[in-house]
Amino acid sequence: GPGPRADMAPEIAAAAGFVSGLLRTRGCVSEQQLQVFSGALREALAEHYKHHWFPEKPFKGSGYRCIRINHKMDPIISKAASQIGLSLPQLYQLLPSELTLWVDPYEVSYRIGEDGSICVLYEATATKPASSKPVSSYGMLTCKNQMMLGRTSPSKNYIMTVSS
Repeated sequence: GPGPRADMAPEIAAAAGFVSGLLRTRGCVSEQQLQVFSGALREALAEHYKHHWFPEKPFKGSGYRCIRINHKMDPIISKAASQIGLSLPQLYQLLPSELTLWVDPYEVSYRIGEDGSICVLYEATATKPASSKPVSSYGMLTCKNQMMLGRTSPSKNYIMTVSS
């Protein structure tokens, strides 16, 4: 086969799209601003991950690539937000106060809240790139519903498909 895909564009696009989507839901940011934000975020992530992307060992460097808002704004997000004139206080209002986003080769997932369920945003198989498709919006919907209803959620292992 062609071997592991070195390109991180789909993962970065999924991560940037997700954060942009969070800003969009509040309706305070225009579509044009979101485009600029998303572009700036993709650029910043690509730069940040450049030497920390190992498709053959997807979890190597995972902590370094992880984007976190933990009552403290991730500098990569605040930098992209400053391009569209969003201040830190505005960002704190628009984004969850607890958000973890894992951007790894072949999988992008997130958790809102320290003990929220982990939802997969993007999943690709290393072996057959043809089948790489974003996880259906239906799956995301159920995660969102679980969070809104505050149900007890299954553990990460349960949600994650273990790839051999």
